[in-house]
Amino acid sequence: MNTETNNYDSEIKVAVNLARAGGESILAKYGKPLRVEQKSHEDDVEPVTQADRIANELIVNGLKFEFPGDGILAEESVDTERRLSKSRVWLVDPLDGTNGFIDGNGDFAVQIGLVEDGECVAAVVYLPLTDVLYRAVLGAGTWIERPELEPGKAAVSDRRTFAEMRLAASRSHRSTRMNKVVQRFGFREEVRRGSVGIKVGLLVEEQCDLYIHLSGRTKQWDTCAPQLVLTEAGGRMTDLFGRPLTYNVPDVNNRNGLVASNGVSHDLIIETLAPLLAEFGRKPV
Repeated sequence: MNTETNNYDSEIKVAVNLARAGGESILAKYGKPLRVEQKSHEDDVEPVTQADRIANELIVNGLKFEFPGDGILAEESVDTERRLSKSRVWLVDPLDGTNGFIDGNGDFAVQIGLVEDGECVAAVVYLPLTDVLYRAVLGAGTWIERPELEPGKAAVSDRRTFAEMRLAASRSHRSTRMNKVVQRFGFREEVRRGSVGIKVGLLVEEQCDLYIHLSGRTKQWDTCAPQLVLTEAGGRMTDLFGRPLTYNVPDVNNRNGLVASNGVSHDLIIETLAPLLAEFGRKPV
């Protein structure tokens, strides 16, 4: 892969336009009566609405039209092995944070990432309610687009001691294991939000410094675009054991959880987590 000869301008332009169009279709359903269904993946049950499906179809059809030779892995589309033979694959989460959308708390995002040879090279995370968009290209940084402002380059914080770091935490109910993690690290402040994209946005805007997700239930489409947005702003994202997340592999689950940080203390975070994971009986899978 030679990123010097491909700056992914056309890919980012298409992804930005599709993310904004998807967001518009989602907002058309926001705050209105919804048909909520439950979908299951193995032992995991998640809600899905007509907004998820409408945005998914819009984005997937747009990508197929613009890049007919690429593979696609989208949350609301049937997954097939066809993508595994492709060197370029789009990972699409049309509505990350469906619970936030249903609850009306605003915590939802549209996420589109392009993976080339297993590595994310271009990414867009769009927050429809605030009209804030994060875009990143491998080696070219992360940029934030806000209404009526020029795009600005994003950078993570440099806070490195746990007591002064602010944790981006899940809005859903807190597990006893996560309580132990917070206690062990000694975090004094946290911000509870939904959606991986929303929480990574907090990191790249220096509002938070760290996000730990203990569960193995996030999927490749949850983390692909947010990961590049974070790393191009100077941060890091790995699994709970410090190993890289992998994309366009048969198993769509990030079974080893994830840690997203501003990078400066990432290794120490992983080291501090290790005895807790052992106590919880967690081993890499």
